[in-house]
Amino acid sequence: MPLNVPITIHGDKKLGRFKPIYRFFGCDEPNYVYMKDGEKLIRKLGKLGNDQVYFRVHNQFTTGKGVHALKWGSTNVYTEDEHGNPIYDWTIIDKIYDTWLSRNIKPYVQFGFMPEAMSTNPQPYQHSWTPTASYKEVFTGWTYPPKDYEKWGELVYQWTKHVVDKYGKAEAESWYWETWNEPNIGYWQGTHEEFCKLYDYTVENVRKALPTAIVGGPETADGGPDYLRKFFEHCLRGQNYVTGKTGSPLDFTSFHAKGKPEFIEQSQHVRMNVGRQLRIIDESFGVIAEFPELKDKPIVIGESDPEGAAAAQGPQLGYRNGTMYSSYTAASFIRKQDLAAKKGVNLEGALTWAFEFENQPYFAGFRVLATNDIDLPVLNVFRMFAKMGGSRLETKSDAQISLESILENSVRERSDIGAAATLDEGKLSVFVWHYHDDDLPGEAAKVDISLQGLEWNPTHGGKMRHYRIDEHHSNAYTKWKSLGSPQQPSEEEYKQLSEAAKLATLEEEETEIGTRGSGTTLSFSLPRQGVSLIILEGVSGG
Repeated sequence: MPLNVPITIHGDKKLGRFKPIYRFFGCDEPNYVYMKDGEKLIRKLGKLGNDQVYFRVHNQFTTGKGVHALKWGSTNVYTEDEHGNPIYDWTIIDKIYDTWLSRNIKPYVQFGFMPEAMSTNPQPYQHSWTPTASYKEVFTGWTYPPKDYEKWGELVYQWTKHVVDKYGKAEAESWYWETWNEPNIGYWQGTHEEFCKLYDYTVENVRKALPTAIVGGPETADGGPDYLRKFFEHCLRGQNYVTGKTGSPLDFTSFHAKGKPEFIEQSQHVRMNVGRQLRIIDESFGVIAEFPELKDKPIVIGESDPEGAAAAQGPQLGYRNGTMYSSYTAASFIRKQDLAAKKGVNLEGALTWAFEFENQPYFAGFRVLATNDIDLPVLNVFRMFAKMGGSRLETKSDAQISLESILENSVRERSDIGAAATLDEGKLSVFVWHYHDDDLPGEAAKVDISLQGLEWNPTHGGKMRHYRIDEHHSNAYTKWKSLGSPQQPSEEEYKQLSEAAKLATLEEEETEIGTRGSGTTLSFSLPRQGVSLIILEGVSGG
């Protein structure tokens, strides 16, 4: 028997603007951005919707020839001659920024990591990490503080001046600018005080070249509430290491939050943990809300994902290729907005740390948006988000698990079947997900949507489109398996994969239109781990 799920959309109860928090992405490997498939994916992200997309990468200052590897990249922006004099070279980093900006992507600038000639402990410098190695092996010479903070500051100034000269002040002041990555774990081998010093030198020199730069941080791993508090105390009330005055500029705040899936041996399946990720977000929002000076400033969750390393592989990460990743994303992103409203803070974005890995096998198990230019189902969730906008409406689902329950228990008993709706000048968008932490078969949901305070009549010009992600829609992974999982697909097979990867719609007859009282009803079946977006045009009221 299917699960019967009544959902009510209250057109007369607006909850404020629906923020496009989805539009931030990033990866470890900066050189992928301008490579064959990376450039194609950047182009797709730039076309997601009307809202500006931003991209964040590691290794923008790392020494090397621009040769990529897993969790590695380089630009060679800084070397020194035999006398220790700086040599600046913007050739490789310009290719990255040119690719973004020419394809409608704006940079979320990260100053990192430490050039080899500046590092206090440079050797070994480049790591040789593989997905089976210990994560600690990545933390080599690029993670250390600079030997000379003045030289670091001058590098920051020279590069910022370069981009202002190259792209213009108006362009550069529309970017986000942040220092380093996850200074509360192995990415930073210095002390907290040394990171604050690095931040001060970075910000002062960015602002020297671009006084209107939007600067922030600290991009802590999994929130790190104590570290966040100490950093905020420094920026708001501490002594600036450069100026000697009180405080350091902080225009936005940022932290990271991840879930933690596990592989259940007995039943041989992946169990997600959306509750863990949401608890970290809730806790970090709470820390920010403690500071009156920060409560209204924009927040970007600088990495916001189901788990840690995109380049890792393993049985507990088997959710990535299919609909588990897309349904998790659907359910969690809506809750991030709910948590921000609960804490009264200003969530601007949640950055998905997933891109693509160049010249890797098809569906290799990495956390990506596309594989060999074949989009994964999760990318279609972002395409759905991009179609929403305007005012968020109050939406009630009888099967949506409460925020409090998810924070405490995640989604381990019944499924979480929830909805969010937006209204924008006669266009109603209704987003519905059917999520469960356990990647196991389950009953489909019989969804029954009622519109209250809204009028829509398909017989008088009202139009409907029903987009769907499930096992058989918007899903290249299912198609790939049905073709025998080819690692060298033929031209015809590749064409089929590309077509299956597109955001798909249901046939008209799969969505039953009816009335209840004076209002419209929409009924359809939604499989477990499925996501729907219904768009109605010609809606009045609200």
